[in-house]
Amino acid sequence: MIKVKTKEQIELMRESALMVSKTLGMVASEIKPGVSTLYLDKLAEEFIRDNGGIPGFLGLYDFPNTLCMSPNAQVVHGIPTDKPLEDGDIISVDCGVILNDFYGDHAYTFEVGAVAEETKKLLQVTKESLYEGIRQLRVGNRVGDVGFAIQNYCEKRGYGIVRELVGHGLGKEMHEDPEMPNYGKRGRGKKFKEGMVVAIEPMVNLGTQKIIQLKDGWTILTADNKPSAHFEHDIAIVDGKPELLSTFKYIYDALGIVSDEEKEFRAN
Repeated sequence: MIKVKTKEQIELMRESALMVSKTLGMVASEIKPGVSTLYLDKLAEEFIRDNGGIPGFLGLYDFPNTLCMSPNAQVVHGIPTDKPLEDGDIISVDCGVILNDFYGDHAYTFEVGAVAEETKKLLQVTKESLYEGIRQLRVGNRVGDVGFAIQNYCEKRGYGIVRELVGHGLGKEMHEDPEMPNYGKRGRGKKFKEGMVVAIEPMVNLGTQKIIQLKDGWTILTADNKPSAHFEHDIAIVDGKPELLSTFKYIYDALGIVSDEEKEFRAN
């Protein structure tokens, strides 16, 4: 059952989402060759707790850490380790926070040092596909409209769309209805309503769409061991159209990136 939110609840969820955004911004300033993902995970947990939040992933379904840290060919759900990041790596950082009894949940794939051009392009297209999907999150449209937009954008450029893992509704539970696949057909699926809040998160592979799961029960890997990218935003439907609750602003501030990509999805 889809749980629509009141305007007051959406504002509380905005605070939860922004806590994740600020956490990812802090992590962004620490990502460099030689740093371990476990070190970054510990920094994130301290930051969240110091700012009055609760790590949303830690213990969720028995996940052992605060961040999902998925380098290179790992798609999502990677477990932080002592292994240092290397020049040329990419690393997907997925973070969840509980604040005001609501979850925030979003992700960004970072470059570590000098990254291959074909990998840079994968990251660019994946992030662009996220916004293509968000544009379809409007009252009267359907889940399939979002999935089609993401799938069409990425597959036209030769990339593989992961099928087994999807975005989701968000609220007092991390995963609520509806599921939000990154593929689909226009006009199919559940219809969007005012007050819905969802996490849209394309997971896009440089090669095959096929994936495998490692023996740790969590880590998802591309079947051909080629890189995968993952970007995620939290979005509410307000006045019939999509409004971002999360932001990449804090990441961009840390990395010295100037961007107006979120402007069209902000409240006036």
